[in-house]
Amino acid sequence: MEQILINETSEILIGRGTPDPFLPPRASRTQAAVLAQPGAGDVAKRTVRAIRSGGTHATLKVMPDGDAVKAMQVAASTYEWLADLNVGRHDTIVGVGGGAITDFAGFIAGTWLRGVEVVYQSTTLLGAVDASVGGKTGLNLRGKNLIGLFRHPSRVVIDINGIEQLPEHLLREGFAEAIKAGFIADPDLVDLFDRADGQPDFAQVITRAVRVKVDVVSADFRESGRRGILNYGHTIGHGIEVAAGISHGEAVAIGMVAAGAVSEIRCGFRGAARQRALLERLGLPVVSPVVDLEVVRRLIGLDKKRDAEGLRMALLEDFGRAKLEYVTDDDVSVGLAAIGLV
Repeated sequence: MEQILINETSEILIGRGTPDPFLPPRASRTQAAVLAQPGAGDVAKRTVRAIRSGGTHATLKVMPDGDAVKAMQVAASTYEWLADLNVGRHDTIVGVGGGAITDFAGFIAGTWLRGVEVVYQSTTLLGAVDASVGGKTGLNLRGKNLIGLFRHPSRVVIDINGIEQLPEHLLREGFAEAIKAGFIADPDLVDLFDRADGQPDFAQVITRAVRVKVDVVSADFRESGRRGILNYGHTIGHGIEVAAGISHGEAVAIGMVAAGAVSEIRCGFRGAARQRALLERLGLPVVSPVVDLEVVRRLIGLDKKRDAEGLRMALLEDFGRAKLEYVTDDDVSVGLAAIGLV
């Protein structure tokens, strides 16, 4: 099992199978509150058994699926559940599932009693290479992740065996964020996808994508600068995701096509056609579903990367060379036109 250290108190474990006991050593812990998505129920039950085998009491709560969990009313009911369990600062919250549940569990842990330990077991490729890594947590309100905080988990566990058995549509979603890591900072990962006959090697994809994110986050934890490149494809993609109700991975793929078009005119990027072809080869969409264009523009206007000077987008100069650039409404229109929204 490979260990990637985020800092002195946070680690990512990538391998085949899960560590036993599941939780990092902690003498004062008395219980673990386990939050799981419905599709990860069997994994969560095994996790509960592993935690108990290490001498810690564990209680499982199955949460709403997908982004339905990231709602204020769900957070309120979860706080009530934690109060009923008498979860204290010395205890641990565990999130088992995809990116939505790790976002949610991290937010709950960061705000319960002003902060308790949190551990993630990421069961989807999308969650493994993106949401569970980097310390971002969040709830949705009108837009994506408008409520949240920055906080690293103590441990992230990624079981390659489980991820390899995921349905095809979930793998495609994860490939969107994994290849994004290549686009912004690891051209060898782009080549790995390009050379793959069918699905690329999961261990390499996960490890390389996670290392890209850890390297970027370590240099800019609170997204005051360079961390913004991780949002490549997200500025327009998030607007499409909310307006069309499609999955995050699909939206990011569409958003990267839009960002590639903007990169051509703003940064001289010459890889937009190759990027589009790679995404299509992975079975990802490269044009937007039918949506209300004004709704998408309004959602882009709510983007968290907007500041007093305007809207910043992550753009590409070349594969592996990303930058943040302020863009105009005309630039955004070029991106929207590239995905069929005119």
